[in-house]
Amino acid sequence: MLGHDLLLIGGMLVLAGCGLIYEYLLAHYAGRILGAVESTIYAMIGIMSVAMGIGAFLARWVKCPFTGFAWLEVGIGLLGGCSILLMAGMLALTYTLPVWLQQIYGLHPSITTDGGFVSALQTLAFYTPFVTGFILGAMIGMEIPLIARVREQVHGRHLTHNTGTIYGADYIGAGIGAAIWVGVCLNIPIMVAAVGTAAVNLLVGLGFLWRYQSKITRPVQLWLVHAGLAVVLIVLAINGSGWVLQMNYTLFKDTPIYSKVTPYQHITLTRRHVGQGLPSLLSLYINGRLQFSSSDENIYHSYLTYLALLSSARHEQVLVIGGGDGMAVRNILRWNPKQVTLIDLDEAMITLFKGEDPDAPAGVEQMLLNLNQNAFNDPRVSIVIGDAFIEVEKLVSEKRHFDTIIVDLPDPSHPDLNKLYSDFFYARLKELLSGDGAIAVQSTSPYHAKKAFVSIGKTMWAAGYQTEQYHTNVPTFGEWGWTIGTVRGLKPSQRIAQVDKLPVADPWLSKAALEAAFIFAPSYFEETENIKINRLGSHQVYRYHYEAWSKQDGVFFANLND
Repeated sequence: MLGHDLLLIGGMLVLAGCGLIYEYLLAHYAGRILGAVESTIYAMIGIMSVAMGIGAFLARWVKCPFTGFAWLEVGIGLLGGCSILLMAGMLALTYTLPVWLQQIYGLHPSITTDGGFVSALQTLAFYTPFVTGFILGAMIGMEIPLIARVREQVHGRHLTHNTGTIYGADYIGAGIGAAIWVGVCLNIPIMVAAVGTAAVNLLVGLGFLWRYQSKITRPVQLWLVHAGLAVVLIVLAINGSGWVLQMNYTLFKDTPIYSKVTPYQHITLTRRHVGQGLPSLLSLYINGRLQFSSSDENIYHSYLTYLALLSSARHEQVLVIGGGDGMAVRNILRWNPKQVTLIDLDEAMITLFKGEDPDAPAGVEQMLLNLNQNAFNDPRVSIVIGDAFIEVEKLVSEKRHFDTIIVDLPDPSHPDLNKLYSDFFYARLKELLSGDGAIAVQSTSPYHAKKAFVSIGKTMWAAGYQTEQYHTNVPTFGEWGWTIGTVRGLKPSQRIAQVDKLPVADPWLSKAALEAAFIFAPSYFEETENIKINRLGSHQVYRYHYEAWSKQDGVFFANLND
């Protein structure tokens, strides 16, 4: 009986690891394609957990546990291996169908085809990840009861500790699966992770079929089905990642020329040929969100860096948080600092914009180096790869000080980013800022995400800065805003007002333009008292940003009072 127990208990341990990987896999990918990362991940895990419980109840209706378990592993392997392709395909269809209908009927681009059937299809695409997770979770939930029944029938008697033994293997296997997800799956293409996990289900199913085929109804049919699944997985292993990539490419208006999934984000570069002798338009997307367009990134980065540098008494030591594309560093180097220290989490991003990515197509890296003027290879630039939350603490312990600090992080659209917009983090940056220096923070759109924008300003004020906010129009983004702060002395706007001539020429900036950036509508800050500070752990800015973009679709309401 030892051989049976090793096969069944060991198989349950392996399958538990697969089940947990599927759970994380679907939650991770659904969060990326649906956008609301935190809520989507938690919803997926909750749905799959409930489904596993339902599956455990449903297992009692399976008459033959041997036959039922063999078919179950084929089903889990098929759905698990195809799940990412299914979700990507549904999302791609909802984006391409309206465009296809416009072309078929010769409609003007201003006439949208997003009602009726298309709207229903979009709703279906939104729920597809959750439906897939529910079905897969229900099947995974059936494994433990069926294995327990198989084990008792093999032993020919009731086993006193059967349930505890099976659940013990399940818990240990789940822990191993979590370690594999973090250590392996996050570092490989997600389609490879899905197919690899499905292959393990297939191997366990084949082992079970081989050992107990005498107890299984129609074993020949199951051998053929397992062989068919093996063929499907081989095809997906060869072509799956490319298919998913092409489906993801349909989400972009311009032509994607490079895409890379790192352990932290999905980087995509697109290019548009404008024609008429104009340069091609290059755009960077992270997790499907636009980060810059080469047509107007200089506007964004000029306003991000120039006001803080102008408000600082010196520019010898400058700290940049984020800014992995090198554009902010490019602008800072024009002020002739002694050293620029940049902290960024994603080494792959830095490698790409340093021109050292071996996977980048010919010509792409040169385009990027032309944009950032080879800033990362300047001897004055020191790059630190790591979590800014941790690396800033190291700088504080080293008693480092900087004349200017630039915070160029993505919008707080992910809960992991929220801590870098917190009062605690800003207070730690204040420990690094010289008394006569200034700090500027990318603060999202003051109109499309007003509460998030104002909350960032209030949070910096709560951390001890003299805070002001400013904005300008960046055509690609629309109206965009930043927060600037000083520790003591005059406010940034007052320091700028005292300047007679801008010390460093910028084709997009003038003293008048800088002063105008601080002007908002008279009623803009009227509701500031009702907007909360982003305390560490509160996720307040993340919630404001999520509410603005996911619930209000970035709509700004200009209320008129009689």
